[in-house]
Amino acid sequence: MFATDLDGTLLRSDRTVSGRTAAAMARAQAAGIEVVWATARARHSVHELAQSCGFRGKAVCANGAVLLDLADGTPEIIETVSIDNGAASAVMEQIRGLIPGVVFANVGATRFVAEPAYAALCKFSDHHRHPHEMALSQTLPAGPEALVKIVARHPELPGAQLYRTAVALGITGVELTHSGAAYMEMAAEGVSKATALERLCALDGIDLAEVAAAGDALNDVAMLTWAGTALVPANAAPEVIALADRVLPTNDEDGVASYLEELADSAQRGSVTRQAPARDPR
Repeated sequence: MFATDLDGTLLRSDRTVSGRTAAAMARAQAAGIEVVWATARARHSVHELAQSCGFRGKAVCANGAVLLDLADGTPEIIETVSIDNGAASAVMEQIRGLIPGVVFANVGATRFVAEPAYAALCKFSDHHRHPHEMALSQTLPAGPEALVKIVARHPELPGAQLYRTAVALGITGVELTHSGAAYMEMAAEGVSKATALERLCALDGIDLAEVAAAGDALNDVAMLTWAGTALVPANAAPEVIALADRVLPTNDEDGVASYLEELADSAQRGSVTRQAPARDPR
């Protein structure tokens, strides 16, 4: 299995999948390597991106809370891990008390509900939704769908600073993370890209030693430390680069594509059969 983050890793800075990367993913899959997307993005955004490049594999969404199968071109939900509404209410109240001014949105497997003050701070690229099209509610959690992720932002604090502040304050009851976006993200306690990939490996009979993973941000740390081989593009955050078994060229240089091409070439030569490459000490 090869699992890859999207923004900042597989995608170029313009948030597209290059032709080279699309071809490299297809070659790797044809060579018997299961390519999995592992992202903070929501189902609708992953579906649109998959349609743009012909990807037909599995995807981990919402930082591990949602598993999708895109085999037939539609985003079929395999599994979700939800946040209990009581726990969600408690943690949002806790954060409001400790960090005044924070506003929230709640993400379901298919729905996004924001406080009006949250939507007012958004632009389309934040959630791949136009702010004026967001469902709004003054009271969260809201709606009939199970909650898989909470996002929080502040009118004055950047997302990374908000995340570090919440960690320093000891916010509990959820899994805090940050993907490089303008907001902080929360999943159910213990949920990460790593836990979702572990479930996929169990379903598909893949051993941890046969897994390589690529990522660039703090929400990739659990996945990179869990995988048999940790790959990091050169544009990644310094604390993420420190975890790498191998540093790849940047996302704009198609670093992930270059690695997938290596895997496919090795498989074609018969030297790799469902086996992750040896750790590179770089």
